[in-house]
Amino acid sequence: MAEERRVADKYGLKNKRELWKAQSVLRNFRRQARELQARLRAGEPQAAQETKWLLDRLTRLGLLAPGNPTVDDVLALSVEGLLDRRLDWLVFQRGLAPSAKSARKLIVHGHISLNDHRVTRPGYLVRRDEEPSVSYAPTSPLTSEEHPLRVAIREKANAPPEVPAETAEGGA
Repeated sequence: MAEERRVADKYGLKNKRELWKAQSVLRNFRRQARELQARLRAGEPQAAQETKWLLDRLTRLGLLAPGNPTVDDVLALSVEGLLDRRLDWLVFQRGLAPSAKSARKLIVHGHISLNDHRVTRPGYLVRRDEEPSVSYAPTSPLTSEEHPLRVAIREKANAPPEVPAETAEGGA
């Protein structure tokens, strides 16, 4: 339970149910991969095509690296890898929001867009080809460089890292 709470806090999830949904999606991918592995060993011709479809889908989502992914790569996926593809986490990672929780709020309030289309679902899984188009919505007041939130984000990014009090006093 402590690990679930840590992951939920890190990714700014509203509650553990969002984490459980991500775990369920990952379980389904893994189940599908295990079934495909068994069918490939049995020599089913359709299994090879379905394996290709699964690997292509996961590569488009950005869960697998492009190149030559295998079914074993699907079995090695982690929940954190899936959560890294969520829109709220990508907004935070790109520096469009000061924290993962505030990224969630910006999305829900309609300040974030993908390909100039407003997206209001923080849990949206961003495809690899959509990732460069994550930005502020064209009609959002946040498009202005002088918006107070953007100024605060810039100041936070340019601030020197905080030093713990013990080391600042000489290690006493």
